[in-house]
Amino acid sequence: QVQLVESGGGLVQPGGSLRLSCTASGRTFTNYAMGWFRQAPGKERELLAAISRRSGYSTYYPDSMKGRFTISRDNDKNTVYLQMNRLKPEDTAVYYCAADPVLHNIVVFTTDKGTTVEQWGQGTLVTASS
Repeated sequence: QVQLVESGGGLVQPGGSLRLSCTASGRTFTNYAMGWFRQAPGKERELLAAISRRSGYSTYYPDSMKGRFTISRDNDKNTVYLQMNRLKPEDTAVYYCAADPVLHNIVVFTTDKGTTVEQWGQGTLVTASS
């Protein structure tokens, strides 16, 4: 299995920006579509963004997430990023990256309860607070 390690979380003031990183190891990075999720206390995990495996990347954002978050990947660095702008207190959550060979599995993970995703990172905490 691929191993995933997130970084870049922390405390940020409302209105600020953060860029999260997720670095993969152990398997060929370009074999995996990648996604970012988050989970706030007492809430279900939600999809933020997903990106396909190779150049000419396809990206997917749920309608509720369009505008402030941008996913990208650097296959030379085995890393996927999530740029987050204009952060709000309600963005406070643990943020997870995910990897699966099939982009569709990442996209439908939170809506199709029968779907699994191959690998998750350990999560990084983002707190938007003054």
